[in-house]
Amino acid sequence: MDFGFSAEDEAFRAEAKAWLCAHADPDLDRRTWERTLGAAGWIGLSWPETGYGNRSATLTQQVAWAEEYARSGAPPRSGHIGENLLAPTLLAHGSEEQKARFLPPVAAGDELWCQGYSEPGAGSDLASVRTVAVRDVRGGYRITGQKIWTSLAHEADWCFVLARTEPGSRRHQGLSFLLVAMDQPDHIDVRPIRQLTGTSDFNEVFFDGAHARVEHVVGGEGQGWQVAMSLLGFERGVSTLAQQIGFARELEQVVRVAVETGAVADPVVRDRLVRQWAELRTMRWNALRTLGGSGDAGASSVAKLLWAGWHQRLGELAVAVRGAGAAVGPVDWAPSTPYELDPLQHLFLFSRADTIYGGSDQVQRTIIAERVLGLPREPKGVV
Repeated sequence: MDFGFSAEDEAFRAEAKAWLCAHADPDLDRRTWERTLGAAGWIGLSWPETGYGNRSATLTQQVAWAEEYARSGAPPRSGHIGENLLAPTLLAHGSEEQKARFLPPVAAGDELWCQGYSEPGAGSDLASVRTVAVRDVRGGYRITGQKIWTSLAHEADWCFVLARTEPGSRRHQGLSFLLVAMDQPDHIDVRPIRQLTGTSDFNEVFFDGAHARVEHVVGGEGQGWQVAMSLLGFERGVSTLAQQIGFARELEQVVRVAVETGAVADPVVRDRLVRQWAELRTMRWNALRTLGGSGDAGASSVAKLLWAGWHQRLGELAVAVRGAGAAVGPVDWAPSTPYELDPLQHLFLFSRADTIYGGSDQVQRTIIAERVLGLPREPKGVV
């Protein structure tokens, strides 16, 4: 597409920047921040329909907002799953009743969502979902099974769950997309998973007879695969450009440390730094080139391959320019603070997962091979 910012876009950017400067407080808890955003109408800018408490914005204005948000130092979002995944899915496949019930609380920042897709035996191979939902005497569903790597489940009010509603069905058949309230303490158990960084942003979720109402099936019973695949198409877009603002900030910090430690005198290190800078610029232009496009089955997979590998290499470089000091924590160990990391140590450890979560590199390459290049499908059951 022909991408550029108009005078109206720059005015929108100035408004966004001024508002963020006045309201962004990194010390705010995430739920309060979501409600602050919602009260000002900043949630749901990308929705093709208004009337749910959101304001409308053009694609270029969405980019401006995302970039200014990334620059502002505002708290991390906890409502992005509801805003950027659930909402577009409901707008595409949901009933009017579902949209009227669920979209206003998302736009207001009042209800937070998590995504119940991956399972211990069905991560990258989503069609192997084994969580089941059976009809109960109340006319709803009882859900039994386990989900894993469920981001923000410990904070979420609702979860959209991919479950098997047709007994004996296999693979893509017999799946349904269910909206499930998380406030069911006797039937839903959320267990945080501690990561290398010492944080626990994602979780295991166990469903033991959790209830879902029949009117909360999106797209109709048995249509879960189609709805789930539609949702995955919303996962990457404008947010990629905002992500790159954060990447640029991390790269600047690595360069600064390389200068401070003298590592920049090494020509190999200089070459790696310049390569990181050049690749980041290339990713930005690729993102702008594909933004708003449709019909490119491999665009999101190419983008994921590019940024995941880039970010992982940046983490490795962050350790390399520190030398032996990279192995030393920012504070002395104590029972009350046993696991402290500085930002570059956190970058290195967290980025180890970049090539796995959100679809591993191997899965992305398979998608490109089969859907873009037209190569034969990978044989099943071959080791």
